[in-house]
Amino acid sequence: MNALLGIDIGTSACKSALFTAQGEVLAQADAAYAVEYPRPGWAQQEPEIWWRAACRAAREALAKAPQAQIACVGVDGQSWSAVLLDAQGEVLCPSPIWMDTRAQAVCEGLDEKRFFAVSGNPMKPSYTLPKVLWMKSHWPQAYEKAAVVLQSNGFLVQRLTGAITQDVSQGYGWQCFDMRRGTWDHEAAREVGVRKDLLPPVCECAQMVGHVTAQAAALTGIKQGTPVVAGGLDAACGSLGAGVWQAGQTQEQGGQAGGMSICLEAYAAHPALILSRHVAPGKWLLQGGTVGGGGALKWLRAQVCPELSFAQMGELADGIPAGSEGLVFLPYLAGERSPLWNPSARGVFFGLDYAKTRGHLIRAVMEGVAYSLRHNLEIAAEAGAGASVLRAMGGSANSEVWTQIKADVTGCPIEVPGSDTATTLGAAMLAGVGCGVYASFAQAASVVRVARRHEPRAIPAYEKGYSLYRRLYDQTKDLMEESI
Repeated sequence: MNALLGIDIGTSACKSALFTAQGEVLAQADAAYAVEYPRPGWAQQEPEIWWRAACRAAREALAKAPQAQIACVGVDGQSWSAVLLDAQGEVLCPSPIWMDTRAQAVCEGLDEKRFFAVSGNPMKPSYTLPKVLWMKSHWPQAYEKAAVVLQSNGFLVQRLTGAITQDVSQGYGWQCFDMRRGTWDHEAAREVGVRKDLLPPVCECAQMVGHVTAQAAALTGIKQGTPVVAGGLDAACGSLGAGVWQAGQTQEQGGQAGGMSICLEAYAAHPALILSRHVAPGKWLLQGGTVGGGGALKWLRAQVCPELSFAQMGELADGIPAGSEGLVFLPYLAGERSPLWNPSARGVFFGLDYAKTRGHLIRAVMEGVAYSLRHNLEIAAEAGAGASVLRAMGGSANSEVWTQIKADVTGCPIEVPGSDTATTLGAAMLAGVGCGVYASFAQAASVVRVARRHEPRAIPAYEKGYSLYRRLYDQTKDLMEESI
């Protein structure tokens, strides 16, 4: 049986899934790993951990579907990595990940307007370029030995095939990437002191870039010679896997991070948001990316109610009135990205009293994440990118109560695709387009089916709660910075 393999390098685990050409899951597996937080503001991972996890997850998935013959492999990965490899392909240092803000001082010394004009993105420490400049100053030996800087999925493609690539959707990590043309702006790179040779060749996401080597085949179980496409950004692949590939469609992200991605057919940037190329050619994604998505609920579970399943937490939340009876949560557990861009932002519970229960805490976290989604959607509307129906993806989409909260808070209907593997499905769809299983992106997207739909309800408690959410940050942000 012909199959497509999607591999996802996430924040907390590598997921691998085999799909039929009709988008049906044949088998899936995941391999977890940790994030290192060695200093305040730092969040990093060893890229070799990603590779070992990918090998393990691929072998386990293949073992569950021994009859599958893989036609092609697609890889997606978390954003804004900075994997420094030497000329022999060896990793030189850990990679700061998307939550890392150590490069704040670097950003303050750069002309943000100049580079926003090139990339359509603000100069913030979460992005790849400031991290690389930080490495140049603080890890000079690694920087000088580097032959190339790769993104997370680019690193996995290199380990699978030996090819050095930069897919177009992950180019947004670099403020020297011309977002309009989808190419490097070498003059902008020269201005900030980034060597031209560190920037890999740019590829379309569905472009076939290599084949699985004998060494990679022995480690992953994938047949030697299997074609591999360049792949793309996890949020972009998740959007495709949720059926979002045409202008005006919107993905709602419910993984470790939160936010949304609005598909555009023309360049449209906003300094408080994030702009990337979509994995579908000729399209862009205007994104709101927050640190408080499913990770906020995962943190609460680990610290307050580890004996409960997420389903049980949802049941407790469902028993609490909308608005959590005045309890409001700011989900800024690792600073905050868009639209605040404040690495000093911190999480806050406001409105605690003796009457509050674990159910209140759980629902308040769900509502706080929904408020952050609404905030980003409102900013996107200022850029002329309005959202109507949202397509939910990620583990949070499995929670009916949380998805309904998001619909009620944002005022947008939310559709949930039938598979909760949207990100790996999107990577597999890229593989399918690249090797000819699908004749077009339209045919690939036709495999996505909606399992359920949540209609928004007008709930006055959420208007009050959202207003308080916005005011709480405004009135505490100075205190947050003083506490660092």
